[in-house]
Amino acid sequence: MKSQAYDVLCIGTALIDSIIRGFDPAPVSASGFRAVSGSLHVGGEAVNEAIALAKLGARPAVLCSLGQDEAGGMVLGHLQDAGVGTAFVRRSLHPTPVTTMFVREDSTRQSITNQAHFYNFHPEQYLDAIPLPKAMILGSLFRAPFDDPAVTAAVLRFADRNGIPVFADTKLPNARPCTLDEIRDCLPLVGCITPNEDEARFYTGKETPAEMAEVFLQYGVRNVIIKLGAEGCYFRSREAAYALPACRIEAVDATGAGDNFLAGFVSELLRGSPVPDALRFANACGAICTSAAGASAGLQSRDQVLTFLDNL
Repeated sequence: MKSQAYDVLCIGTALIDSIIRGFDPAPVSASGFRAVSGSLHVGGEAVNEAIALAKLGARPAVLCSLGQDEAGGMVLGHLQDAGVGTAFVRRSLHPTPVTTMFVREDSTRQSITNQAHFYNFHPEQYLDAIPLPKAMILGSLFRAPFDDPAVTAAVLRFADRNGIPVFADTKLPNARPCTLDEIRDCLPLVGCITPNEDEARFYTGKETPAEMAEVFLQYGVRNVIIKLGAEGCYFRSREAAYALPACRIEAVDATGAGDNFLAGFVSELLRGSPVPDALRFANACGAICTSAAGASAGLQSRDQVLTFLDNL
């Protein structure tokens, strides 16, 4: 077995978020609009999770695709500055995706994607050359590259052969629709799946967290966390169920909150924390993320999270 040079390998999307806050849809001229602010941030599920893990004291690496453009260089530089392993970042001729995010006053958001988001690189082609991590995060199922059932199956089977626990975040489809039935055979290889409430409703057709979780369990997933935003989270396995309230905080921008939540959960499990404690820590990470614009500005360190929890 290859040595574990990294605690967590994060696989998935890397991009730039252009975040527009306080957008006023009323034009001020024939070609102009106003907003309170506009800012650029590195993003994408794999990037957000890896940066958060590094801040929490873990040793993450990222496997993603970036264009050979200024946007790709910005993401790569930010990852390196954060202490994330970037040796497995693939540079391609495809442009780095840029997402425009419109953030409302209540911190909820809508986004605009483009064709660059749909490029489906093949992470399974590189796994044999990477030192085996302690855990793997797929960010996110049903979005490129994990909207291709063959890619998803290959990555999950690699992890299973090598005894690597897999945590899979999810997203609503934005290109090729992919269903639970299409990846039915490999879902039992997912150690934990972490959809938010809208995603869980979309993929299961159910309305309550308990019903949603039950569907994922029936497909063979071992552990399920339904992220409920301001209502906290719901955990379910075959053996246990927990409902945890959210941590109260003045939210500015919810971008990346779920990614920070998952990073917090995985990092605490790797430290040996029991599931309820890891969930409480994860809730705090998600809440702290929403206190600043962008996915990586709010969360700074594990000590910050512990202090936040002590003051609740």
